[in-house]
Amino acid sequence: MLNIAICDDSREDRKRLRKFLEETGFLVSIQEFESGEALLRLEESFPVIFLDIDMKGISGIETARLLRKKDKKAKIIYVTAYDDFREYAFSVHAFAYLVKPLDGEKIRQILKEAMEYTEEEVDVLLGFETETGFRKIGSRDILYLEYRNRKVRLVTLAGEFWLRESIGAMEKRLAPYGFYMPHKSFVVNFFHVKNLKGYDITMSDGSLVPLSQKKSSVFREELAVWLSEQI
Repeated sequence: MLNIAICDDSREDRKRLRKFLEETGFLVSIQEFESGEALLRLEESFPVIFLDIDMKGISGIETARLLRKKDKKAKIIYVTAYDDFREYAFSVHAFAYLVKPLDGEKIRQILKEAMEYTEEEVDVLLGFETETGFRKIGSRDILYLEYRNRKVRLVTLAGEFWLRESIGAMEKRLAPYGFYMPHKSFVVNFFHVKNLKGYDITMSDGSLVPLSQKKSSVFREELAVWLSEQI
């Protein structure tokens, strides 16, 4: 699944672009932002960003420059009603440039190309407010999360951290990166699932995570789909 950001101060334009993206037939997860400031506030990175240029507040050009300071790999696709911004698009290494009104087939082709370029760039940096401060952690460095004592235990290759978040919110946020909730108190990273026997999930570090009987069939199906996408 490809995680995509749409940043445009026009609600109608965001809605239209979302519709085009959902009709491409590709598996995508889309988040919308009404300003460059809103996009920059989120510490999470996006492999593909559709960015309007002429927005209230900071422009798309400035937003792209600031994004580039923390993410060199994002595929920035400018979407605008004007055609005289091309020289600026190249200054921030924009992946593509689209002029409104948008064309569904053109968007499908651009997205296909972006996905081909990002196939090998699967590890995404995610930001977390932990009890010991803010941390950026690669999606593939996360093994699993456990809800315990009204907090979430984040288990990574580098150790464990505690978050004051709900496990449900974490599942929703991490789902686009290959995570699933096999039990009401756990979220696992498919990348680190090494064995599945009965109702026990063995993770790459040897930890056992319970699989609820109610979620067993769906979990197995989702894991099979994820594995097929890795081939």
